[in-house]
Amino acid sequence: MKTELISDRAALKDRWAEFKAENPKTRIRDAAKELNTTEADLVATGLGENIILLEGDFRELLKDVPSLGYVMALTRNDHVVHERKGVYENVSFNNHVGLVLGPDIDLRLFLGDWKFGFAVHEGDRHSLQFFNSFGEATHKIYLTEQSNKEAYEVLVEKYRAVDQQAMPLTAGKPEKKAEEPARDIDTAAFQAEWLTLKDTHEFFGLLRKYKLSRKDALRHAPEGYAFQIKPESMKAVFDAASETELPIMVFVSNPNCIQIHTGPINKIFVMGPWLNIMDPAFNLHLREDAIDEAWVVRKPTEDGIVTGIELIDKDGVMFNQFFGKRKPGQPELTAWPELIEKSVIKK
Repeated sequence: MKTELISDRAALKDRWAEFKAENPKTRIRDAAKELNTTEADLVATGLGENIILLEGDFRELLKDVPSLGYVMALTRNDHVVHERKGVYENVSFNNHVGLVLGPDIDLRLFLGDWKFGFAVHEGDRHSLQFFNSFGEATHKIYLTEQSNKEAYEVLVEKYRAVDQQAMPLTAGKPEKKAEEPARDIDTAAFQAEWLTLKDTHEFFGLLRKYKLSRKDALRHAPEGYAFQIKPESMKAVFDAASETELPIMVFVSNPNCIQIHTGPINKIFVMGPWLNIMDPAFNLHLREDAIDEAWVVRKPTEDGIVTGIELIDKDGVMFNQFFGKRKPGQPELTAWPELIEKSVIKK
Protein backbone atom coordinates (compact mmCIF):
# COMPACT_ATOMS: atom_id res chain seq x y z
CA MET A 1 0.00 0.00 0.00
CA LYS A 2 1.48 3.33 -1.01
CA THR A 3 1.89 6.06 1.56
CA GLU A 4 0.86 9.66 1.09
CA LEU A 5 3.51 11.82 -0.57
CA ILE A 6 6.29 12.64 1.92
CA SER A 7 7.55 16.20 1.41
CA ASP A 8 10.04 16.37 4.30
CA ARG A 9 13.41 14.60 4.00
CA ALA A 10 13.66 13.90 7.73
CA ALA A 11 10.21 12.26 7.73
CA LEU A 12 11.17 10.27 4.63
CA LYS A 13 14.35 9.08 6.32
CA ASP A 14 12.34 7.74 9.28
CA ARG A 15 9.77 6.06 7.02
CA TRP A 16 12.53 4.52 4.89
CA ALA A 17 14.22 3.07 7.99
CA GLU A 18 10.91 1.56 9.10
CA PHE A 19 10.24 0.15 5.64
CA LYS A 20 13.68 -1.49 5.41
CA ALA A 21 13.22 -3.09 8.82
CA GLU A 22 9.85 -4.51 7.73
CA ASN A 23 10.87 -5.39 4.16
CA PRO A 24 14.62 -6.19 4.19
CA LYS A 25 14.60 -7.91 0.79
CA THR A 26 12.74 -5.20 -1.16
CA ARG A 27 15.01 -3.42 -3.62
CA ILE A 28 15.28 0.36 -3.35
CA ARG A 29 13.64 1.05 -6.73
CA ASP A 30 10.55 -0.96 -5.72
CA ALA A 31 10.58 0.56 -2.22
CA ALA A 32 10.45 4.04 -3.71
CA LYS A 33 7.22 3.17 -5.53
CA GLU A 34 5.71 1.75 -2.35
CA LEU A 35 6.67 4.89 -0.41
CA ASN A 36 5.37 7.20 -3.16
CA THR A 37 8.78 8.79 -3.57
CA THR A 38 11.81 8.38 -5.85
CA GLU A 39 14.93 6.27 -5.64
CA ALA A 40 17.13 9.39 -5.65
CA ASP A 41 15.26 10.76 -2.62
CA LEU A 42 15.71 7.50 -0.72
CA VAL A 43 19.44 7.49 -1.49
CA ALA A 44 19.70 11.12 -0.39
CA THR A 45 18.36 10.28 3.09
CA GLY A 46 21.88 8.99 3.78
CA LEU A 47 23.66 12.27 2.98
CA GLY A 48 26.16 13.05 5.72
CA GLU A 49 26.37 9.37 6.63
CA ASN A 50 27.13 6.72 3.98
CA ILE A 51 26.15 8.86 0.97
CA ILE A 52 28.23 11.64 -0.63
CA LEU A 53 26.60 14.13 -3.00
CA LEU A 54 28.66 14.77 -6.15
CA GLU A 55 28.74 17.93 -8.24
CA GLY A 56 30.48 19.27 -11.32
CA ASP A 57 30.52 18.24 -14.96
CA PHE A 58 29.52 14.57 -15.12
CA ARG A 59 31.21 14.34 -18.53
CA GLU A 60 34.55 15.04 -16.86
CA LEU A 61 33.71 12.64 -14.03
CA LEU A 62 32.97 9.84 -16.51
CA LYS A 63 36.27 10.52 -18.28
CA ASP A 64 37.93 9.78 -14.92
CA VAL A 65 36.14 6.44 -14.47
CA PRO A 66 38.75 4.44 -16.50
CA SER A 67 41.14 5.09 -13.59
CA LEU A 68 38.96 2.81 -11.45
CA GLY A 69 39.96 -0.22 -13.50
CA TYR A 70 37.74 -3.30 -13.55
CA VAL A 71 34.22 -2.35 -12.40
CA MET A 72 30.61 -3.38 -12.92
CA ALA A 73 28.35 -1.12 -15.02
CA LEU A 74 24.61 -1.30 -14.34
CA THR A 75 21.85 0.14 -16.49
CA ARG A 76 18.18 -0.69 -16.02
CA ASN A 77 14.61 0.32 -16.67
CA ASP A 78 11.40 -0.88 -15.03
CA HIS A 79 11.56 -4.33 -16.63
CA VAL A 80 15.17 -5.37 -17.14
CA VAL A 81 18.55 -5.00 -15.41
CA HIS A 82 21.82 -5.17 -17.40
CA GLU A 83 25.07 -5.68 -15.46
CA ARG A 84 28.41 -5.85 -17.28
CA LYS A 85 31.89 -6.07 -15.79
CA GLY A 86 34.93 -4.56 -17.47
CA VAL A 87 36.98 -1.39 -17.86
CA TYR A 88 35.61 1.94 -19.12
CA GLU A 89 37.63 2.72 -22.25
CA ASN A 90 37.52 5.30 -25.06
CA VAL A 91 35.16 7.67 -23.21
CA SER A 92 34.17 10.62 -25.42
CA PHE A 93 31.48 13.28 -25.64
CA ASN A 94 29.87 15.44 -28.29
CA ASN A 95 28.05 18.03 -26.18
CA HIS A 96 25.83 15.93 -23.87
CA VAL A 97 25.95 12.72 -25.92
CA GLY A 98 28.66 10.33 -24.84
CA LEU A 99 30.21 7.03 -25.87
CA VAL A 100 32.10 4.39 -23.94
CA LEU A 101 33.54 2.00 -26.51
CA GLY A 102 35.44 -0.80 -24.82
CA PRO A 103 35.21 -4.51 -25.66
CA ASP A 104 33.36 -5.08 -22.37
CA ILE A 105 31.76 -1.79 -21.28
CA ASP A 106 29.81 -0.43 -24.26
CA LEU A 107 27.54 2.56 -23.56
CA ARG A 108 25.59 5.35 -25.25
CA LEU A 109 25.11 8.20 -22.78
CA PHE A 110 22.55 11.01 -22.98
CA LEU A 111 23.57 13.41 -20.23
CA GLY A 112 21.04 16.17 -20.88
CA ASP A 113 19.07 15.03 -17.82
CA TRP A 114 21.72 13.48 -15.58
CA LYS A 115 20.75 15.65 -12.62
CA PHE A 116 22.17 14.02 -9.46
CA GLY A 117 25.24 11.95 -8.65
CA PHE A 118 26.18 10.13 -5.45
CA ALA A 119 29.00 8.05 -4.08
CA VAL A 120 27.22 5.26 -2.19
CA HIS A 121 28.93 3.21 0.52
CA GLU A 122 26.98 0.15 1.69
CA GLY A 123 29.35 -1.78 3.94
CA ASP A 124 32.14 -3.05 1.69
CA ARG A 125 30.18 -2.14 -1.45
CA HIS A 126 31.14 1.15 -3.11
CA SER A 127 29.46 2.70 -6.13
CA LEU A 128 28.81 5.83 -8.17
CA GLN A 129 25.10 6.30 -8.85
CA PHE A 130 23.46 8.82 -11.19
CA PHE A 131 19.83 9.92 -11.42
CA ASN A 132 17.73 12.14 -13.67
CA SER A 133 15.55 15.07 -12.62
CA PHE A 134 12.65 12.66 -11.92
CA GLY A 135 14.79 10.76 -9.39
CA GLU A 136 15.13 7.71 -11.66
CA ALA A 137 18.45 5.88 -11.88
CA THR A 138 20.25 6.57 -15.17
CA HIS A 139 23.43 4.53 -14.61
CA LYS A 140 25.44 2.98 -11.76
CA ILE A 141 29.09 1.95 -11.47
CA TYR A 142 30.10 -0.56 -8.79
CA LEU A 143 33.61 -1.33 -7.63
CA THR A 144 34.73 -4.96 -7.77
CA GLU A 145 37.52 -6.73 -5.87
CA GLN A 146 39.79 -5.87 -8.81
CA SER A 147 38.95 -2.14 -8.86
CA ASN A 148 41.39 0.60 -7.87
CA LYS A 149 39.93 1.74 -4.53
CA GLU A 150 42.47 4.56 -4.16
CA ALA A 151 41.49 6.01 -7.55
CA TYR A 152 37.84 5.81 -6.49
CA GLU A 153 38.54 7.83 -3.34
CA VAL A 154 40.44 10.43 -5.37
CA LEU A 155 37.53 10.71 -7.82
CA VAL A 156 34.95 11.07 -5.04
CA GLU A 157 36.96 13.82 -3.33
CA LYS A 158 37.43 15.62 -6.66
CA TYR A 159 33.67 15.80 -7.29
CA ARG A 160 32.40 15.99 -3.69
CA ALA A 161 29.76 18.73 -3.40
CA VAL A 162 30.68 21.61 -1.09
CA ASP A 163 27.19 21.62 0.42
CA GLN A 164 26.25 18.03 1.21
CA GLN A 165 22.61 18.94 1.86
CA ALA A 166 22.11 20.92 -1.35
CA MET A 167 19.68 18.48 -2.96
CA PRO A 168 15.98 19.31 -3.15
CA LEU A 169 13.34 16.58 -3.09
CA THR A 170 12.59 15.37 -6.63
CA ALA A 171 9.16 15.73 -8.17
CA GLY A 172 8.82 12.23 -9.59
CA LYS A 173 7.84 11.40 -13.15
CA PRO A 174 4.30 12.18 -14.36
CA GLU A 175 2.29 9.15 -15.46
CA LYS A 176 2.67 8.28 -19.11
CA LYS A 177 -0.40 8.88 -21.25
CA ALA A 178 -1.70 5.93 -23.22
CA GLU A 179 -0.63 6.00 -26.86
CA GLU A 180 -3.28 6.87 -29.41
CA PRO A 181 -3.40 4.47 -32.37
CA ALA A 182 -2.02 6.10 -35.51
CA ARG A 183 -4.52 7.33 -38.08
CA ASP A 184 -4.29 8.12 -41.78
CA ILE A 185 -1.00 6.28 -42.26
CA ASP A 186 0.51 6.38 -45.73
CA THR A 187 1.42 2.72 -45.46
CA ALA A 188 2.85 2.41 -48.96
CA ALA A 189 5.21 5.37 -48.48
CA PHE A 190 6.24 4.17 -45.01
CA GLN A 191 7.03 0.68 -46.29
CA ALA A 192 8.94 2.05 -49.27
CA GLU A 193 11.17 4.12 -46.97
CA TRP A 194 11.66 1.15 -44.62
CA LEU A 195 12.99 -0.86 -47.56
CA THR A 196 15.53 1.86 -48.43
CA LEU A 197 17.07 2.17 -44.93
CA LYS A 198 20.87 2.30 -44.95
CA ASP A 199 21.45 2.05 -41.19
CA THR A 200 19.41 0.69 -38.27
CA HIS A 201 19.65 4.07 -36.51
CA GLU A 202 17.63 5.67 -39.33
CA PHE A 203 14.58 3.77 -38.10
CA PHE A 204 13.96 6.27 -35.26
CA GLY A 205 13.76 9.12 -37.76
CA LEU A 206 11.35 7.10 -39.88
CA LEU A 207 8.98 6.68 -36.93
CA ARG A 208 9.11 10.40 -36.18
CA LYS A 209 8.47 11.32 -39.81
CA TYR A 210 5.31 9.19 -39.98
CA LYS A 211 4.32 9.90 -36.35
CA LEU A 212 4.15 6.21 -35.53
CA SER A 213 4.55 4.43 -32.21
CA ARG A 214 6.83 1.40 -32.20
CA LYS A 215 3.86 -0.96 -32.16
CA ASP A 216 2.11 0.82 -35.03
CA ALA A 217 5.30 0.83 -37.08
CA LEU A 218 5.81 -2.90 -36.67
CA ARG A 219 2.18 -3.61 -37.57
CA HIS A 220 2.67 -1.65 -40.81
CA ALA A 221 6.03 -3.18 -41.73
CA PRO A 222 6.68 -4.38 -45.27
CA GLU A 223 5.73 -8.00 -45.82
CA GLY A 224 8.26 -10.32 -44.16
CA TYR A 225 10.07 -7.55 -42.23
CA ALA A 226 8.35 -7.91 -38.85
CA PHE A 227 6.43 -10.69 -37.16
CA GLN A 228 5.15 -11.10 -33.63
CA ILE A 229 6.37 -13.95 -31.41
CA LYS A 230 5.25 -15.32 -28.06
CA PRO A 231 7.01 -13.59 -25.12
CA GLU A 232 7.94 -16.99 -23.68
CA SER A 233 10.13 -17.50 -26.78
CA MET A 234 12.95 -15.54 -25.12
CA LYS A 235 13.96 -18.49 -22.92
CA ALA A 236 14.29 -20.65 -26.03
CA VAL A 237 16.38 -17.97 -27.78
CA PHE A 238 18.73 -17.69 -24.79
CA ASP A 239 19.03 -21.47 -24.50
CA ALA A 240 19.79 -21.85 -28.21
CA ALA A 241 22.43 -19.10 -28.11
CA SER A 242 24.01 -20.78 -25.09
CA GLU A 243 24.00 -24.25 -26.64
CA THR A 244 25.50 -23.07 -29.93
CA GLU A 245 27.89 -20.57 -28.26
CA LEU A 246 26.61 -17.94 -30.71
CA PRO A 247 27.73 -14.44 -29.63
CA ILE A 248 24.83 -12.04 -29.36
CA MET A 249 24.24 -8.36 -28.58
CA VAL A 250 21.94 -7.42 -25.68
CA PHE A 251 20.73 -3.80 -25.51
CA VAL A 252 19.03 -2.35 -22.42
CA SER A 253 17.96 1.27 -22.41
CA ASN A 254 16.35 4.00 -20.38
CA PRO A 255 15.92 7.62 -21.55
CA ASN A 256 19.43 8.52 -20.34
CA CYS A 257 21.62 5.51 -21.16
CA ILE A 258 21.93 2.46 -23.42
CA GLN A 259 24.14 -0.43 -22.25
CA ILE A 260 25.24 -3.20 -24.61
CA HIS A 261 26.68 -6.66 -24.01
CA THR A 262 28.38 -8.36 -26.94
CA GLY A 263 29.46 -11.94 -26.61
CA PRO A 264 28.28 -15.43 -25.73
CA ILE A 265 25.82 -16.23 -22.95
CA ASN A 266 25.90 -19.40 -20.87
CA LYS A 267 24.04 -19.82 -17.58
CA ILE A 268 20.29 -19.31 -18.17
CA PHE A 269 17.58 -19.86 -15.57
CA VAL A 270 14.13 -18.65 -14.51
CA MET A 271 13.31 -17.50 -10.98
CA GLY A 272 9.74 -16.35 -10.45
CA PRO A 273 8.87 -13.76 -13.14
CA TRP A 274 12.58 -13.17 -13.91
CA LEU A 275 14.43 -14.74 -16.84
CA ASN A 276 18.12 -14.53 -15.96
CA ILE A 277 21.53 -14.74 -17.58
CA MET A 278 24.12 -15.23 -14.83
CA ASP A 279 27.62 -15.35 -16.31
CA PRO A 280 30.85 -14.22 -14.59
CA ALA A 281 31.08 -10.89 -16.47
CA PHE A 282 27.47 -10.41 -17.63
CA ASN A 283 24.14 -10.64 -15.84
CA LEU A 284 20.68 -9.91 -17.25
CA HIS A 285 17.43 -9.95 -15.25
CA LEU A 286 14.36 -9.73 -17.50
CA ARG A 287 10.77 -9.66 -16.24
CA GLU A 288 8.95 -11.89 -18.68
CA ASP A 289 5.56 -10.73 -17.40
CA ALA A 290 6.40 -7.17 -18.52
CA ILE A 291 6.60 -8.21 -22.17
CA ASP A 292 3.36 -7.03 -23.77
CA GLU A 293 4.57 -7.72 -27.30
CA ALA A 294 7.69 -9.38 -28.72
CA TRP A 295 8.70 -8.94 -32.35
CA VAL A 296 11.31 -10.16 -34.78
CA VAL A 297 12.24 -7.15 -36.91
CA ARG A 298 14.32 -7.01 -40.10
CA LYS A 299 15.91 -3.75 -41.27
CA PRO A 300 17.95 -3.14 -44.41
CA THR A 301 21.42 -1.63 -44.03
CA GLU A 302 24.40 -1.05 -46.31
CA ASP A 303 25.80 -4.30 -44.86
CA GLY A 304 22.67 -6.32 -45.59
CA ILE A 305 19.62 -7.21 -43.53
CA VAL A 306 19.96 -6.87 -39.75
CA THR A 307 17.60 -9.02 -37.68
CA GLY A 308 16.59 -8.02 -34.16
CA ILE A 309 14.20 -9.08 -31.43
CA GLU A 310 12.35 -6.19 -29.76
CA LEU A 311 10.47 -6.38 -26.47
CA ILE A 312 7.73 -3.80 -25.87
CA ASP A 313 5.77 -3.08 -22.68
CA LYS A 314 2.09 -2.21 -22.23
CA ASP A 315 2.87 1.51 -22.60
CA GLY A 316 4.41 0.92 -26.02
CA VAL A 317 8.00 1.41 -24.80
CA MET A 318 10.68 -0.80 -26.34
CA PHE A 319 12.82 -1.79 -23.34
CA ASN A 320 15.06 -4.61 -24.58
CA GLN A 321 16.66 -5.52 -27.93
CA PHE A 322 18.72 -8.49 -29.10
CA PHE A 323 20.90 -8.97 -32.20
CA GLY A 324 23.56 -11.34 -33.41
CA LYS A 325 27.09 -10.06 -32.86
CA ARG A 326 28.10 -7.64 -35.61
CA LYS A 327 30.05 -4.46 -36.22
CA PRO A 328 29.39 -1.67 -38.76
CA GLY A 329 30.75 -2.73 -42.12
CA GLN A 330 30.08 -6.40 -41.44
CA PRO A 331 27.01 -8.48 -42.38
CA GLU A 332 25.14 -10.16 -39.55
CA LEU A 333 26.02 -13.74 -38.65
CA THR A 334 23.83 -16.05 -40.73
CA ALA A 335 23.52 -18.32 -37.69
CA TRP A 336 21.54 -15.63 -35.84
CA PRO A 337 18.40 -15.46 -38.05
CA GLU A 338 18.62 -19.24 -38.39
CA LEU A 339 18.60 -19.57 -34.60
CA ILE A 340 15.55 -17.31 -34.36
CA GLU A 341 13.70 -19.25 -37.03
CA LYS A 342 14.29 -22.52 -35.16
CA SER A 343 13.65 -21.36 -31.60
CA VAL A 344 10.82 -18.79 -31.57
CA ILE A 345 7.11 -19.43 -31.63
CA LYS A 346 5.21 -17.16 -34.00
CA LYS A 347 2.09 -15.59 -32.55
